Amino acid sequence: MIQTLQDALSARGYDTLTPVQEAVTAPELDGADLLVSAQTGSGKTVGFGLAIGPTLLDDDGKMPPANTPVALIVAPTRELAMQVQRELAWLYADTGARFAACVGGMDMRDQRRALERGAHIVVGTPGRLTDHIRRGSLKLDGLKAAVLDEADEMLDLGFREDLEFMLAEAPSTKRTLMFSATVPAMIATLAKKYQNDAVRVNTVGGGRQHSDIQYQAMRVHPSDAENAIINVLRFHDAENAIVFANTRATVARLTARLGNRGLAVVSLSGELSQTERTHALQAMRDGRAKVCVATDVAARGIDLPNLDLVIHAELPTNTEGLLHRSGRTGRAGRKGVSALVVPPKATSKAERLLKWAKINAEWVAAPSADDILKRDEERLLSDESWADEITPEEAAFAEKLMAQYDAETIAAGYLRLYRAHHSAPEELSDPTTAPKREERKPFGPSAWVALSKGRNDRAEPRWILPLICRMGGLTKDQIGAIRIQPAETYVELTADSIDGFMAATGGKLEDGMTVRRADGPPDSGPRPAKRSDGPSDGPRAPKPGAPKAEAKSDWSPEKTEPAPSADMAPRKPRAPKADAGPKKRWDKSADGDAPKKRWDKPADGAAPKRDKPTGAKPAHARADRDASAPKKRWDKPKGGKPGDGAKPHRGKPGPGATSDRSSAGPSKPGSKVRPGAANTGQRMERPGGKPKGKGGDKGPRRK
Repeated sequence: MIQTLQDALSARGYDTLTPVQEAVTAPELDGADLLVSAQTGSGKTVGFGLAIGPTLLDDDGKMPPANTPVALIVAPTRELAMQVQRELAWLYADTGARFAACVGGMDMRDQRRALERGAHIVVGTPGRLTDHIRRGSLKLDGLKAAVLDEADEMLDLGFREDLEFMLAEAPSTKRTLMFSATVPAMIATLAKKYQNDAVRVNTVGGGRQHSDIQYQAMRVHPSDAENAIINVLRFHDAENAIVFANTRATVARLTARLGNRGLAVVSLSGELSQTERTHALQAMRDGRAKVCVATDVAARGIDLPNLDLVIHAELPTNTEGLLHRSGRTGRAGRKGVSALVVPPKATSKAERLLKWAKINAEWVAAPSADDILKRDEERLLSDESWADEITPEEAAFAEKLMAQYDAETIAAGYLRLYRAHHSAPEELSDPTTAPKREERKPFGPSAWVALSKGRNDRAEPRWILPLICRMGGLTKDQIGAIRIQPAETYVELTADSIDGFMAATGGKLEDGMTVRRADGPPDSGPRPAKRSDGPSDGPRAPKPGAPKAEAKSDWSPEKTEPAPSADMAPRKPRAPKADAGPKKRWDKSADGDAPKKRWDKPADGAAPKRDKPTGAKPAHARADRDASAPKKRWDKPKGGKPGDGAKPHRGKPGPGATSDRSSAGPSKPGSKVRPGAANTGQRMERPGGKPKGKGGDKGPRRK
């Protein structure tokens, strides 16, 4: 191992390497591409930092002058990228390496300036790194090593195109190291395409998954899911804990609920800016916060010191999510607890997740209030402060206490003060009992009032209830039944509130509505039959305000037309036509012979010819029609002139015909003219000049 890296490990307190660190730093793997699968919390970040060391550092264990980046580290989330940078910063502290972080949610101009000043190792997320490469601010010409951390997660998040783009832009001689918890088919395809004879390193097999984590599946009552989370946090009293939820809305609700209970809590979700997310994690590291409520954005790679408890407020969607969430605790040999909150409806899902993940969980009940109080007493008695030496100031104060109170009172007061600094535990229901439905208590002595608006005025309980509460100073508990009638609405009130209600309203409500005391509820009466119930025994009662219709006693469903009266003569049958046999409109017979079809082909083989009929013309085409009958506009007058009452055919007029279309000059003989048309020449004439159009004084031409 390179000496500068060995010194950094010794200063950090690393006595031995983890299995994945030993595997990737084997001498026979120097310079080789690696495809590594290792469980979360196994020290992968330090592992690939040690693996790429021989490729980046010179013989003295130093970095060359910074020009273009020599290493590119890609992580799926911003938090993981920033954490990788922190881990590599202390590992390469003595090598003179310069780092640059390119993650989303931060100012891109600052990142561009950092790249321009020179950086040996660039750490970032796929989207932001791709933007820098396309803009030309990140050049990969001198890249010697590329590391894809949590490669399976990046593919699940849809970054495949960005990864392929970055790997294609880098030199083909670079080393490519892929680290992933699992190696699905997509990872294998990506490795085959962009790695050169990659060596497969697997450190997952053999032992049980997360052997340092104690899994607990807690059955809770459907209404006690959030109360169980509070009790678990109180019972374990962990220095750092993460509560995982599936949606941002649940994260916001749980954060508010835990904050109201006095817990030091922060939230972490995708809707927060990068600055807010960084401050939240820093508060957990500094001890200013003890609980972090997060979505799965914190399930990968986040390493918080002394994180002893993980709570799944909502079950993850798959086994990978369960393992990565739980992997935030029990890291680097530390012990941890992963608790699943399981309502009755989620029992089957929890069993499947645990089975597919090959995890043996202990099914337990959530800690009760008595369990938490007992645990508080144990912590109080086992506190290390009892063994500390008493100072003179403490001894003087103890004498004052002993002078005023006895030992029992002092001990009880101390216990009360201790519990006052902690959130009170919640009382939980038995998870095996079904939720109880609250039975409505009897309304008690009541009286009735009648409002002057009913169903005909579109009265509805949804606006009547708040109206009488607001105008009469009542609460919902003082209001009973509301029965809407066609013209009035009856409301049941408690007997002791009706006097105050009438005094407050004065018998009047808004919009001209009046209120009076009623003797009792309205008479319900028989319910009118619906239209689908069939014909009723009698006529339907008309609606109030509707016009009255005359009753028809002889109506029946079978009678759909009025019966004929006696003075109505029966219709005579139509006489048949003289010529039997229907005639088609294309029949062209003139002498009664067989009809001749217009598509009949002559016997000599010539083309079919449409024969003109020799018989009588149709009535509308006869020339000897009555002269007084109005002529159609397509009938050409015989010898008539335009304007004599007959409309000429739309064609060329005869010789000598004139047009009144334009007054600019005479029109050509034979031009198209429509008598009676409006004179449009004037409106197309320029003021003080000749009309538009060709030909000087000629009229305008219609195109």
